[in-house]
Amino acid sequence: MHWMLLPLKRYAEFHGRSTRTEFWMYTLFQALLMILILAIAIPVAMATGGDERQAVDRMLWAMVPIVVIALGFAVPTIAVTVRRLHDQNLSGWLYLLSFVPYLGGLAILVMMCLPGTKGPNRFGPDPLGRPDPDVAKVFS
Repeated sequence: MHWMLLPLKRYAEFHGRSTRTEFWMYTLFQALLMILILAIAIPVAMATGGDERQAVDRMLWAMVPIVVIALGFAVPTIAVTVRRLHDQNLSGWLYLLSFVPYLGGLAILVMMCLPGTKGPNRFGPDPLGRPDPDVAKVFS
């Protein structure tokens, strides 16, 4: 549970680095929460009687919690994605690629799957605590 909630503790922190585990566990937590809300909202909206128009109105109101939660998760989602890019020694401004239709989202998805740089980089120390690979060259 720690990995799922860590990005919420670092809500608007755009500096530093995040691991793949932190990113993907947060993404899983967010997806499971949305599925849970949908699993509750849709049957409640459809269960009460009435005509089709009333069912549509209830369904629209059932979507309000999803919109509110999605807006609440927007900042930590962007922040953890930027920190994940930092882990690969890439600029956080590359997040803007996600606004390019089709290919931009795919590019961000691929970058989120790639491992981070070993050792410290310009954005901070390695979140996994791995030593700097250049240190071994000193003793060779």
